Amino acid sequence: MNKPTLTLILFFSFIICSQASNNKPTGLLTDLLEHTDVVYENGYLSNLPLYRIDETSNLIQYAEIASSKPSFSWIVPFNGEGTKQMGYQIRVFESYESAIKSGQSYWDSGLVNSDSSTGIVYDGKALLPGQMYAWQVKVITNLGGESDWSDIKVFKTATKLKEYKAAGYPLVKTIEQVSRSKEVAEGVRFFDFNKAAFGQLVLTVSTDKDKDSLFVHLGERAEQDRINRKPGGTIRYQCYAVALSKGTHSYRINIAKDKRNTGAAAVLIPPYIGEVLPFRYCEVEGRQELLDNVSVMRESVHYPFDETASSFSCSNDILNQIWDLCKYSIKATSFLGIYVDGDRERIPYEADALINQLCHYGVDREYTMARRSYEYLLEHPTWPTEWILQAVLIAWQDYLYTGDLRSLKTNYAVLKARTLTALKGDNGLISTKTGLQDQTFQSSIRFKGEIRDIVDWPHTGILGLNKQEGGEADGYVFTNYNTVVNAFHYEALKRMAVIARLTDQREDADFFQKESERVKVIFNKTFLNTKKGYYVDGEATDHASLHANMFPLAFGLVPDKNKDNVLEFIRSRGMACSVYGAQFLMDALYEAGDADYALKMLTKTDDRSWYNMIRVGSTISLEAWDNIYKPNQDWNHAWGAVPANIIPRKLMGVEPLTAGFETISVKPQIGSLEWAKAVIPTIRGEVKMEIENNAGQYILHLVIPANMKANVYLPIPEQKYSFTKNGTRSRISKVKGEPFLYAGQFEAGIYTLELNKH
Repeated sequence: MNKPTLTLILFFSFIICSQASNNKPTGLLTDLLEHTDVVYENGYLSNLPLYRIDETSNLIQYAEIASSKPSFSWIVPFNGEGTKQMGYQIRVFESYESAIKSGQSYWDSGLVNSDSSTGIVYDGKALLPGQMYAWQVKVITNLGGESDWSDIKVFKTATKLKEYKAAGYPLVKTIEQVSRSKEVAEGVRFFDFNKAAFGQLVLTVSTDKDKDSLFVHLGERAEQDRINRKPGGTIRYQCYAVALSKGTHSYRINIAKDKRNTGAAAVLIPPYIGEVLPFRYCEVEGRQELLDNVSVMRESVHYPFDETASSFSCSNDILNQIWDLCKYSIKATSFLGIYVDGDRERIPYEADALINQLCHYGVDREYTMARRSYEYLLEHPTWPTEWILQAVLIAWQDYLYTGDLRSLKTNYAVLKARTLTALKGDNGLISTKTGLQDQTFQSSIRFKGEIRDIVDWPHTGILGLNKQEGGEADGYVFTNYNTVVNAFHYEALKRMAVIARLTDQREDADFFQKESERVKVIFNKTFLNTKKGYYVDGEATDHASLHANMFPLAFGLVPDKNKDNVLEFIRSRGMACSVYGAQFLMDALYEAGDADYALKMLTKTDDRSWYNMIRVGSTISLEAWDNIYKPNQDWNHAWGAVPANIIPRKLMGVEPLTAGFETISVKPQIGSLEWAKAVIPTIRGEVKMEIENNAGQYILHLVIPANMKANVYLPIPEQKYSFTKNGTRSRISKVKGEPFLYAGQFEAGIYTLELNKH
């Protein structure tokens, strides 16, 4: 792909002008759902609008709003540089017909003087269950005055309503054709769908015999155009016999139910979809005359997904391939509507959910699957200590990305318990080994049984790893008080202090704030080896691991004077963690501003790399770097898709600073890349970026949507430089203790920022 040129800047300008000419709010969300007006028929999109569903007797599906007080969000129209919303007016109608006739509204907010465009909670008379409603919004901006009314958005309430309940879409199906096929042996034809997907196979065959049959083989792994029928681990392969009827008929292969992933703890596929299998390849085996009259197609199953919502490309083709792999993985693994651990168990885990959540935010303007997943996990927690704590982190990210406070308010009590302060010892740290896990504690976190520390997964000596194989915890030495667990405890306390303040729990807010500060001091006194300058694994060991250092760095625990030593130790360990641990390694590296080493980790090509997932033949991210590191791994695990969030959040540097992307940070760290460009979805609209980085010149082209502010940073050049903003020489300041220049806070608009060598 060519490096960026003026063409894209002109395109950005065209987009801005187009937005300016469309003077009405767009992207309307009802309880974070954009497509409440869409109807599906057994998973397929229907041409039937929601307000006409009484005209069909077919089995249909649609999103339902189960909150009696849903929230509303929208994208403010762009009216020029610096566009800000000054006020809004929402109207809710009892029907679509009433809305299009501008009839009497069921609720009219009146003109509200506010810049809020996310998480606006309905405040009218009670919505009734099982009813159709419609709404629209108009805004007043500082530059455009009063906008036109938005298009009408229809939604239907559920038959039972609560004041708040997370919403979600039905699952959908997409018909996919074969990308290539060939005869690979006498009586055997091989079909390749190009990418793996959770789906079903439909086979169309013609035969002139009364009794005829075929065998259909489905699999994720192939070698030399043959399906690997013993792929190892839990990589999928299945074979089905198909009895044929005379004539031309289509046959849907009935996927066999797997006892393990359809058990009591698993999330089940809905009946209107039917059982699915992850596969990329198909072999049809039978009489040669039959094979000449066979066609196949796949019905892939996934959550609604907008392929156009995000994009990324750069000067490194390996990174481009990794982005494509990870972005697609988020779509492909959404086949249950809740984040699960792949196909082996189909069980949600907090560790999977946090990574999946951030990745989903990075590739689509979609927030409901993340919210439903984390609220499910509040009711069905899993056993690792760190993952219990991660619930607070997931809840915080949900609020940052959506600006919708209701989930935090509703789940406050269990989130408070998930900080695990009940496990705190006299030394001020938490432990699962000191007899504090009584029934009251277990009830508070909604878990039956004792939780235990994990650090990373798998450990040595389990899941097919023998004692000579080290597992993924870098030889971590477990003690009563462990560094990794207490790093998570600190992060949970820090986030809970803000959550408590937001939900008017002032005493709790003060407690959590003071406790986080106290834990930070105790943490460093206990775990930081002052002679070596980096962290050990626990209070009773001298062993130091990658994990004991990357988590404190990622969470902001490391004193400034020790950051270089900690970073040097982290570099010395390479990728000595799992694909799950890699999330926090990459966060730590970018937190430390080590863009070059972070890029090296993203793009390396050995067997502990994202590129290795592509090399071994998968098109969905793996559960482990390779089979040798987790012999029972599967080939469809979204917690291996870390670059889908690291690239937009850290490499391109776009993250929310305040709720609902009101204020963002733009802090790109592209390292040695010559160029990179991206479209990053947010609840307020798309952030567009293009960076040129060569020949002593660094140029950032940036588009910020309306009603958003951005704190913008650039890397400090090695040589003397001048700075211009939209062609005008401007001031720029160094950030103390960081390798960045602060260009200022920018409002909505299109900008070209240049650092030029003197």
